[in-house]
Amino acid sequence: MSSERLVVYEPFRSIFYTPQFVTLYGGHFAAEGLDVEIRTSSGGVTTTSALIDGTAQVSLGGVMRSLDLADRGGPRLVHFAEVNSRNGFFLLRREPDPAFAWSQLAGRTVLSFAEAPTPWQCMLTVLRRHGVDPARVRIERTRPVAEAVAAFRAGHGDFLETGQPFTEILLAEGAAHLAASMGDATGPLPFSSYMTTTAALADRREMLTRFTRALYRAQQWLGGAAAAEVAALIAPAFPDVPFHIRRAAVARYLGQSTWAADPILRAPGYEYLQQILLDGGFITRRHRYEDLVDQDIARNVVGG
Repeated sequence: MSSERLVVYEPFRSIFYTPQFVTLYGGHFAAEGLDVEIRTSSGGVTTTSALIDGTAQVSLGGVMRSLDLADRGGPRLVHFAEVNSRNGFFLLRREPDPAFAWSQLAGRTVLSFAEAPTPWQCMLTVLRRHGVDPARVRIERTRPVAEAVAAFRAGHGDFLETGQPFTEILLAEGAAHLAASMGDATGPLPFSSYMTTTAALADRREMLTRFTRALYRAQQWLGGAAAAEVAALIAPAFPDVPFHIRRAAVARYLGQSTWAADPILRAPGYEYLQQILLDGGFITRRHRYEDLVDQDIARNVVGG
């Protein structure tokens, strides 16, 4: 059987997206006759622009991207398979404090994640939930992740909100200590999922079904795999990350049920995420779940 070539864009390279690399390096895409090339957004090419101009057939990212486009009257990009069911970021501090409280952020500076707005928007919701006015916290989102980590190491800021592998690297070095898991603090929500155009949903549905079936097999494998197995399998995607750091990052994500057990993106999670973005002023109005999510492909795959 000849393989069907497929370009998938991701917003940035991260161990957070392990299900994607398990699907690729575990041979699940290939088993469905798909030759998948994963490209990382850079320069002027984003996950959404790549779909709109036809460079990519599928992109990985947050529902936030589609909500933002819809809010501005742009084209509909529809999510069809959930990948991450938790926020994948962590709040780090300089000194250990087993009695951490969110009120400690008042009057302090947090170096936050600049590459995407959802971690910041979730932080605003968590602060409000714990009675902290976000206006009393200085949240800086001006530095790309590597620069934010370097600035924190150099003594700037009181807290750092970052993902993996930076969290494990800093913890292992003793350069930072864990204040809170944003995945635990935010709670379950469809943080990352695969999206495509309405045209592809209509014209390439069979391909998207095979794509989703491959992802689901990877998700099932992930559900029973040890962190060391996963870390070894995804190594080609992270050649510069030592095995012990990869394993620690995977173990932490597994421990908080970060990765979706199946590809179905359900309405309650969508509405929770939409409320976070409304409360944070990122979007100005509600958008119907049915307009931005196609759950039929995933339900057919899981049910079949």
